[in-house]
Amino acid sequence: MKIRYMMMLFALLLSSSCTDQLELIPPSNATTIVFYKSESDFLQAINSVYADLKSYPTRVLDLSETRSDNIYGVSDDGKRYWDEINNFSPGLAANSKVLSSWSDNYSGIFKANTLLDQLSKNGAEVLNEPLRLRLEAEGRFLRAFYYFDLVRSFGKVPLIDRVMTAVEAENTSQSKAEDIYALIIEDLKFASENLPEAYNANMVGHATRYAAKGILALVYMTRSGPSYGIEGPGLGTDEWSLAATLLDDIIKSEKFRLLDTYDEIFAYDNENNAEVIFDVQYISGGLGLGGEYPSLFLPDLYVQQIAGFAGGVMVRPPSADLLSTYPAEDNRKTFAVQEGYTVGGRYDARPLLVKYIDAAKRGTRWTDWPLNFIVLRYTDIVLLRAECTLNGASGSQEDVITFVNDVKRRANIPLVTAVDLDGLLAERRREFIGEGLRWHDLVRSGKAIDLLNRWSTIEDNEGAMNQMKADYIIYPIPQTELNINPDLYEQNEGYN
Repeated sequence: MKIRYMMMLFALLLSSSCTDQLELIPPSNATTIVFYKSESDFLQAINSVYADLKSYPTRVLDLSETRSDNIYGVSDDGKRYWDEINNFSPGLAANSKVLSSWSDNYSGIFKANTLLDQLSKNGAEVLNEPLRLRLEAEGRFLRAFYYFDLVRSFGKVPLIDRVMTAVEAENTSQSKAEDIYALIIEDLKFASENLPEAYNANMVGHATRYAAKGILALVYMTRSGPSYGIEGPGLGTDEWSLAATLLDDIIKSEKFRLLDTYDEIFAYDNENNAEVIFDVQYISGGLGLGGEYPSLFLPDLYVQQIAGFAGGVMVRPPSADLLSTYPAEDNRKTFAVQEGYTVGGRYDARPLLVKYIDAAKRGTRWTDWPLNFIVLRYTDIVLLRAECTLNGASGSQEDVITFVNDVKRRANIPLVTAVDLDGLLAERRREFIGEGLRWHDLVRSGKAIDLLNRWSTIEDNEGAMNQMKADYIIYPIPQTELNINPDLYEQNEGYN
């Protein structure tokens, strides 16, 4: 069960010996090599690799959702100056959110490398072969997942695929995106062939072969996007058919389905449902294993009012442009968005993203919500499959219409008789509000610059946003890393 899975992570965090051996840090620092002597050592190690997923929802909502035209945040005084990410600031190299994304991903990569190193050295002596193979597949899946997050965010990054000494780590320069992708694809192929299709209740939350296939399909689709003339995530590889085959495998497995109603996907008492392919697991109760993301976009006073504890930082409301695209009867908007709120006797008309909030299920503080964060769900799979067809993979317009209308039917909105890429992107925007997908959708489609600049001229009444340009498809290398490796790292173009 989820509780057992999370308590294993909690026990790991409490173990000082494991902390010493597993808390690894960015590529400017060295890892600590240990020798795993028991099955328990290996199981604690893989749970430690999963533990760095805990901050993934915050990373994706900060760097993807907030970067996109889904969010337009104005401060309490009506001014817009506080969110550098949403404003396309060239000064993001010192931004703490950018640094956290870099550091947390590399922490997970180093832990995965340590696990894989120990598996190769003595895993066969300590573990039975099915367990050893599964742990290798999980370790490689997670390493690929963390690297995919890095290459989408930063483009060229240091490629570290093994345990290194301090000197080696400090002398590792950035690798091209295609080299990073080569490792990602190799790892995900191995994971998709060797991970189980499902786990028993005690192992829910671990990656399955369908999670690996889904992420690998998204890797192929991301690589297939345009390069924008920069060294970023898009390589123009035209691998839509490779992605389509993997997505078909998931669909044909019949292990997942669209739930009947939108709200039950995110219900606190319906986690790990038939829509979920991969998620980040949380549990509340003051154990340090809860999530902060449900209240991430909400003002502090509002969270205090509904939950009784301080929470949130600064309201980041859904953009007026996004909300205007929902048909009046669309139940997704009704569920995900609250139109204004009253706190302290004062009414604030700004909408709030409340998709993940159930005050009755709150934890002990604003960073302690128990709701799992869905990274990949079945609706995403079918709409990605439609996108592949629209980009030249197998399938017909009738297939695309069927996929899209299934989603529209659940949302209780009018069906369509034709779908183009713009229409598909618009439907994805409404469906995945607050899930961190919109920015990557825009980048992958080749429409990021035009759509975001057109949107900012409509919505940016403060005149605070910088012009979107190709350089801003990726983020800058964190300044702290540049300071440590000034002769090895080259700052991404367009940043101070």
